[in-house]
Amino acid sequence: MAGRSRKTPEQQPSDAEGLLPADYDLAELYGSSSGDEDPDDTAVLIPPIVLPSDRELADAALAVPLIAQVVALARWVDPHRDVDEHGDLGPEDRIRAARMLGIEDPDEEDVVEAMRAWALACDLGAVETGTTEGGTHIAVPGADLPAVEAGEPAAVLGLWFEAAELVRELAAEAESVDPDVVEGSERDDPEGLAEVEDARDQAAEILDEALHVLYESTAFAEPGADTTVPLGVLAALLVVPEGEEPDEEMLGEITDLMVVLDPMLGDLAELGLVEHTPIDPELFEEEDDDAAAAEPEHPLTDEDAARFGTVRLTPLGQYAVREWLIADGFDAPLIGDLADLDGPALLRALAENGNTFAEPELRAWLAAREDATDAARALLSGGRGRDVQSPVRRYYCGFALGELGEDAVPAVREVVDDPELGGLAREWLRARGEDVEAAERPDALWRVVDSVAAVLLLTAGEGGRLQALVADLPVTDNPASYFGEVWRVPHPLTPEVLEVIGALHLDRKVAKEARRAAIKARSLRAQR
Repeated sequence: MAGRSRKTPEQQPSDAEGLLPADYDLAELYGSSSGDEDPDDTAVLIPPIVLPSDRELADAALAVPLIAQVVALARWVDPHRDVDEHGDLGPEDRIRAARMLGIEDPDEEDVVEAMRAWALACDLGAVETGTTEGGTHIAVPGADLPAVEAGEPAAVLGLWFEAAELVRELAAEAESVDPDVVEGSERDDPEGLAEVEDARDQAAEILDEALHVLYESTAFAEPGADTTVPLGVLAALLVVPEGEEPDEEMLGEITDLMVVLDPMLGDLAELGLVEHTPIDPELFEEEDDDAAAAEPEHPLTDEDAARFGTVRLTPLGQYAVREWLIADGFDAPLIGDLADLDGPALLRALAENGNTFAEPELRAWLAAREDATDAARALLSGGRGRDVQSPVRRYYCGFALGELGEDAVPAVREVVDDPELGGLAREWLRARGEDVEAAERPDALWRVVDSVAAVLLLTAGEGGRLQALVADLPVTDNPASYFGEVWRVPHPLTPEVLEVIGALHLDRKVAKEARRAAIKARSLRAQR
């Protein structure tokens, strides 16, 4: 499926990026593409998501009414049912099938719906058709039916995902079909059929891009947040270039796209990929009132907004979209993918990737550990070092220690005299009321530089969070004296930290002294 490279707020470039010196390349550090690369070769960042267990997903799949009907029909044909040469049931069995699916007195429409489920069951192999040696056409249960009925996750998800792929394909095809070309006198017209083929491809691409946007919306949402998206918002994300306001032409495209997406999303909803409120058909019958639209008498209520359609990707939908992304060659990680790494490898991976989702990844790693003290020791080991990425590793280490709480105290006490971890350890312990002396002045200053460096790297120089940290620095009334100590701190990023302080601190005197100190720190680093 199509991948979209859309920047999240955490990835937006910032004017503060220019504060970093020319010999310090954040893009190189985090593996970002350089300006010399072909844009088509640039990797698309797919945010990691949290998925329920396969067991939970399988239960959700079996609860989808259409899948439940498929399974029920497969059981109903046991040991076999007569069918015609096309695998279709006879008239009486069609009625019986509809009754078996819960319709006591089925009408023609009920029978049609039952046969739709029958066709899906045959397409998925849940019902297999064939011919006996005597020439009788019969249908029998598929080989995987016992495993599906037993709820085996692999069998259930395999059946459901195959259905999802089929419905996804049919949804795009149904949207693109032109009855005049397919069913009318022009059905043998190659040009007309080619137009239908192009329309189908376009519809499939639109649907894929919409699903990708919904996938990202669930990934970036806070746990427990409602990820329902108004159809107009979804269409706007596909039409309006980032950072621009829609003009009249774009508004028309948004409306057209909503109309295209609405029935396709409705088809996916039948299989549980999305929860979908369709566009109210009465909207198309109502006369436009531009004045009322421009100045409504009352604010638009949730009920009013829902008339224009809404959609939400379900966990089953996340599962399917992720499988499609992977099939198309994208890296679509899950939170918890790093749970098998040891502590140092985990912190290296998070620092090297600039992982926006490091905190849930750390929680998943901790949840997979039985001994909290050993986990703390492993993370502290990973926090050592004075390479350029080490501040980020220590930042994540500190976060994880906070998640462990009191269980981490014994391990943290072991490193209070460590040259790189001592400041962090003493600060962490004292914050929890432990009887530990404060860090010596050199260690305390090293800790200050390390903390600012970590935020600088994590935010790629983004000003808001960094400026708040800079504003809270313990600069005395004599900044020249304070920075006279800081520029001598043997930290790999001392010059960069001082330059950022000089650029962002609101006190001109402090900023001036920081810039002076940065020059001295850079000169000192050149001499080492």
